[in-house]
Amino acid sequence: MSLQAFTDKHKLIYSYKYTWAPIDKGYNYRTLYVNVGNGEIKEKPVSREMKEKFTGGKGFGLRLLWDATKPITRWNDPENEIVISMGPICGITQYSGTGKSLVVTLSPQTDIPVDSNVGGYFGPFLKFAGFDSLEVQGKADKDVIILVDETREVIEVYEAGEESADSHLLAEYLTETLAETEKDRVNVAVVSAGTAAEHSLIGMLNFSFFDARRKLVRLKQAGRGGIGTVLRDKKIKAIVAHSKGVTGNRNNVVDLQAIMERGKTFNREMRELDDKQCEMRSKGTAHLTHIMDDYDLLPVNNFKFGNHPDTHKINGEVWKSFFTQGVPDGCWIGCNMSCAKGVDNYELRSGPYKGSRVIVDGPEYESTSSLGSIAGIFNPDFTIESNFYCDTYGICTISWGTILGFVMECFENGILNEERTSGLKLNFGNADNAMELLHLVAKGEGFGKIAGLGVKKMKELFAANGWGEMGFLQDIGMENKGLEYSQYVSKESLAQQGGYAMTNKGPQHDEAWLIFMDMVNNQIPTFEKKAEALHYFPMFRTWFGLQGLCKLPWNDVEPEDNAQSDEPAKVPQHVDNYVTIYKAVTGSETFDKKEMIRQSERVYNFQRVFNIRMGKGLRKHDAQPYRACGPVTEEEYLSRQERYDKQLIELQNMDPSTMSLKEKMAATRKYRENRYEQLLDAVYKRRGWTTNGVPTLAHLKDLGMDLPEVIEVVAPLQ
Repeated sequence: MSLQAFTDKHKLIYSYKYTWAPIDKGYNYRTLYVNVGNGEIKEKPVSREMKEKFTGGKGFGLRLLWDATKPITRWNDPENEIVISMGPICGITQYSGTGKSLVVTLSPQTDIPVDSNVGGYFGPFLKFAGFDSLEVQGKADKDVIILVDETREVIEVYEAGEESADSHLLAEYLTETLAETEKDRVNVAVVSAGTAAEHSLIGMLNFSFFDARRKLVRLKQAGRGGIGTVLRDKKIKAIVAHSKGVTGNRNNVVDLQAIMERGKTFNREMRELDDKQCEMRSKGTAHLTHIMDDYDLLPVNNFKFGNHPDTHKINGEVWKSFFTQGVPDGCWIGCNMSCAKGVDNYELRSGPYKGSRVIVDGPEYESTSSLGSIAGIFNPDFTIESNFYCDTYGICTISWGTILGFVMECFENGILNEERTSGLKLNFGNADNAMELLHLVAKGEGFGKIAGLGVKKMKELFAANGWGEMGFLQDIGMENKGLEYSQYVSKESLAQQGGYAMTNKGPQHDEAWLIFMDMVNNQIPTFEKKAEALHYFPMFRTWFGLQGLCKLPWNDVEPEDNAQSDEPAKVPQHVDNYVTIYKAVTGSETFDKKEMIRQSERVYNFQRVFNIRMGKGLRKHDAQPYRACGPVTEEEYLSRQERYDKQLIELQNMDPSTMSLKEKMAATRKYRENRYEQLLDAVYKRRGWTTNGVPTLAHLKDLGMDLPEVIEVVAPLQ
């Protein structure tokens, strides 16, 4: 098809002509602003200060969002923005995992900034078109589609047509329509949400890419915090980037040869070591499912338990049998991880697309548990179908799974019943009714409208209605700051408890995954060592979000001699790869692994201050639900009684044989909650924060982040 076919059906509302210029050492030095409410479209320069202090990606997104909003701004106010940014490394094709976009907005779930790292081709194409960031503001009167067209050097906003809002159909339609030729389809990328994002607070964004081998449009997700809900609230149906194409050095890097050499080394590691280590090329992240079960870390029945006898039904070999093998499953050109697995030609059994054969992208590990074990369901077909519908409807699979587990435990405890759940029996293991609830969320009907509010707001609603006692709801409701937990049981890893509840955006594993270091390998036994890990790893992982990188190539395949290095958990050879690549892209002569962490600290502390500006970001907001820390119910305690009784003896010098079950549970809780408070003290001190979790003036000055607007927020709290 062609642009003419699109314009025949879509009215052009606003247009802006710009002049394309080549990227300079990873940067365009300009951002693109589009207001869908008043039609203003303009370019904004990237200042030297913005580049030096915020680097790119997530940093640019937070800076632009801060400038666009006020402390009283809420997620559905017109001035809230969705900001999509890349980073200087994003878009190169000589090293794996270099195609990521970072999306930032004020979250409908948390009322603070949320960021999400996502694959697909949109980010690199936006960068190639000439922009380091896209910030979208305002609210349209009618559904609109934004087109960033590098081929014509134009930004256009159109009235949307009658095409479906569900992402698998919408992305396919826009790709087929806006591509000039069949070969050009690979140069079109679409950002969209779906019908559920219109009716819930847990909407997410899909970023498309055209799989040239399959000749199909595929989707990757910016999942957390309700970003898709913000998109649909602004009446944006889709954002499309049309690129001139990908060549070997569109970033105009300084030293392409250095990047190519590191890329060759990593590709050799993938070929020779992946099958012996993580099997990413055959199973993707779903290889983790049975490993987590083995270590009592797989969330079962709303995080009550960490393993289950039926996990063999959803283990890595099962997922391998569903995934199409032997295809280069990368979500950006040149990535050899091939971890973006897919289930091809899958026939749907329910919902509006029943009987259709579709490609299902994933499931990733998070979805194998969130759309399965957390609800007591061990049926791969349920997981695959739920995964498809979450994607096309625009629902975060992580949030949805944790919501589903919470709802099912409430149902089994009488807090919910069929009268309150639109006639659905939502007990653990009830796959049919769980699927029906998902469809109700998409339609915004019945109990689906309530479930789509998320765990935090459901807790408040259930308690206000007198359905349940707030203390119990707080204990079992797995959310922090309003965001649902991602899918690892953290009870026996104090460091991971901090890695979840101390995150700036809410409990997401992308900031710090310390379970094996802490619980399995006992590498960080003291509070000081835990605090050091909870400083370094969140800062290091933040750096991926500043650059437009995927974290998986860092440590999911490691050099063969990594265990003999001084700090194997950091994978120092791969850290050195990233230092070399950054210098090769930007030409920076002074950059090293210390400056890498400093770049992240500047942005990380700025985000903490942003949270404080919005009314959160203090110690009380880093509190965790007790289930993240220990056993809430008698059933939980008894399921691991030997473990908990032994800890009473060894850690508290108590004799469990003389204690009632309630006394043992109370003593366990007091001890574990006290340990978490001690962890907060240690981590805050290491990060340069007050005991209330506020960055100190001295620390901000040392980082060069003592900006007047930042000091204005934190000075009264020192």
